[in-house]
Amino acid sequence: MPKAYLEAVRQQDQTVNHLFAFLGLQAETFEPDRAVLRLPFRPELTQGAGMVAGGILTTLLDETMAHAVLAGNQPGQQTTTVDLSVSFLRAVKPGSDLICEARVVKRGRRVLFAEASASSDDREVARATASFLLLS
Repeated sequence: MPKAYLEAVRQQDQTVNHLFAFLGLQAETFEPDRAVLRLPFRPELTQGAGMVAGGILTTLLDETMAHAVLAGNQPGQQTTTVDLSVSFLRAVKPGSDLICEARVVKRGRRVLFAEASASSDDREVARATASFLLLS
């Protein structure tokens, strides 16, 4: 499942991940325990002050880490986020795409640990760490 899903979600008009389609997320890299996603700027992603909303950044970080985990999973293994910590480092100016890179730091028997960094215009704007529970 992971390999087929990861191939499908990379397609431009993919239908296997509705959240990716809704947000406009683009898969750039999937390697075992590593993922890179791009979020092209759209005005709909901004909050009242015109900056990209923190919840959007959090979703990008979580999804990138989840896909780094998934890219290293064995067939049939599923995971879910059980803990997520985000640090917002600077505001994301309108018009700038976001690039997020994540990696798995440690794969335990039941719990996996990952970290991610999001950048805009080659400047880090947020970073996160998360724990994932192996379900099967």
